Amino acid sequence: MEGKVRVLSPQVASQIAAGEVVNRPASVVKELVENAVDAGADNIKVILTDAGRTSIQVIDNGCGMSADDASLAFERHATSKIRESDDLYTLTTFGFRGEALPSIAAVAQVELRTRTADSETGTSITIKASEVVQQEECVCPQGSMFTVRNLFYNVPARRKFLKSNQTEFGHILNEIERVALAHPEVGFELTHQNEQVLSLPVSAVKQRIVNLFGRKMNEALLPVEVETSVVKVSGFCSNLDSVKGKGAKQFFFVNGRFMRHPYFHKAVLSAYEGLVPEGDQPSYFLFLTVPADTIDVNIHPTKTEIKFQDEQVIWKIIMAAVKETVGKFEEMPTIDFNTADMPDIPIYDPSRPVVQPKVEINTSFNPFAGSRSETHTSRSNADNWTKLYGDVIDHKISEGTIPFHPADEPLVQPEEQPVSVFQYADRYILAASEQGLMVVDQHRAHLRVLYERYLADAKNHSAASQGLLFPEMFQLSQSDAAAFADLKPRFAALGFDISDMGRGAIAVQGIPSGMEGQDYERLITDMIADLRINPTQEEDRQLESMALAMARKTAIPAGRHLSESEMQELLRSLKSCAMPSRTPDAKPTYVVKSDQEISKWLE
Repeated sequence: MEGKVRVLSPQVASQIAAGEVVNRPASVVKELVENAVDAGADNIKVILTDAGRTSIQVIDNGCGMSADDASLAFERHATSKIRESDDLYTLTTFGFRGEALPSIAAVAQVELRTRTADSETGTSITIKASEVVQQEECVCPQGSMFTVRNLFYNVPARRKFLKSNQTEFGHILNEIERVALAHPEVGFELTHQNEQVLSLPVSAVKQRIVNLFGRKMNEALLPVEVETSVVKVSGFCSNLDSVKGKGAKQFFFVNGRFMRHPYFHKAVLSAYEGLVPEGDQPSYFLFLTVPADTIDVNIHPTKTEIKFQDEQVIWKIIMAAVKETVGKFEEMPTIDFNTADMPDIPIYDPSRPVVQPKVEINTSFNPFAGSRSETHTSRSNADNWTKLYGDVIDHKISEGTIPFHPADEPLVQPEEQPVSVFQYADRYILAASEQGLMVVDQHRAHLRVLYERYLADAKNHSAASQGLLFPEMFQLSQSDAAAFADLKPRFAALGFDISDMGRGAIAVQGIPSGMEGQDYERLITDMIADLRINPTQEEDRQLESMALAMARKTAIPAGRHLSESEMQELLRSLKSCAMPSRTPDAKPTYVVKSDQEISKWLE
């Protein structure tokens, strides 16, 4: 009888293993760029076609590989980073598992051209689905050039589930941002569809942050620096004026490696507690340096989850360091007058004779001389207008061009009788209904009304746009700019008139009617951030998310006093909504207390 258990073929085993390391083009870029940094490169170029679906090329000027090493590098668990298990506790490199290159070669067509500094010629090796197709000598510069073509060509199910080019390119940008922030001593270039997207020269950490996320970061960042026997914390956090509801840039690095750490994230938020509005988030770029044997990076193939030996101690140090920075730099600034373009003020000279100023009077001036003539002119002009257009108006009425209502016909159709309303605590509207006493949350009710209005206008292509007298220009980060390119039609449908100026710069020329006076930069970045946090390719879902962000910005806030007519109009608008009882995020807009419930309160 034939057994049920079989050993998988090497090809199938490689494809299964590749699923843990390579799940989208961004994974390939991450692994190849990190290998380039480990190879000692100080200049790395990434060239993409179709967001990595068709081609990914990573070129570095690192140490390169010999012919034997180039061939062996594509074998499973072959690595130059470690020799034995104890080396896992003294890691100073990104990679160490020996799984990246064989995983990429299992699901793509890979070509490597590499040369070491002491060799006159290099090596060219071509691999397809884990099989070496060709290996030969070649002429190439020092370093390595990986070209990955037709990713997932032999795994059609995985290729089918890739997202749009804009989405996949956004993930690639995120990976490059993380490596670039961790290594400002390395220059990076990113080209997509023959257009240069990033050009990051070697720089200091703060300049690298500014180059990635825009010039506004230069004014928003406060330096953090503390060194203890347990950990050294350095980097930057945002000042109180730069906190954001969404889209804050938040990065942790340990020993030059990007990591996610929710526990340490709470330490930073604790430092801002009581200083910023609830729900707002600070940006931070914090670099931790600890002894290599006090952390464990061998937890997950992505190597972004890291365990610390002294987590609680480090949590307190991070919170204290950030809190000290915010407290130190947010003190009242010294008053310093701007002397640029200041007029020269003559110095007092006591020996200079005093000259009495002369007063000239026009004795013939009469301020009342022209008043009568002007009054007569205005009155006569009014009479002339009446004579000029009187016959025309009568003629239009007789033709039926201008509607005419006889005196006994009401000009306004009778409306539903308004109910008695009362505002309590400048937050709730109390109104009588057939079911009892209705208590309406004015902010949530207005949120529901605006949300449905914005959504209906967008879907009916009837959103009114208000042009700005002076366009507002600002810079998006490259990842936000990539998302904006995909969302631009949705912005237009909602009433925004935004021009893409290239390289992440946009100009807001028009905004939806009724949104005047808002912080347009924060609104647009929040809308993009919402869809980056909860990505979707469905146009309707994108419009719903963006309409909700707009409604949150413009809805009547709690604490604002409303007139009776405003409360009546809000209740009428809420009544006409398709879903009046709940906000778009499922919170109740009102509650109704019956007569029986109210009677029980008074028993």
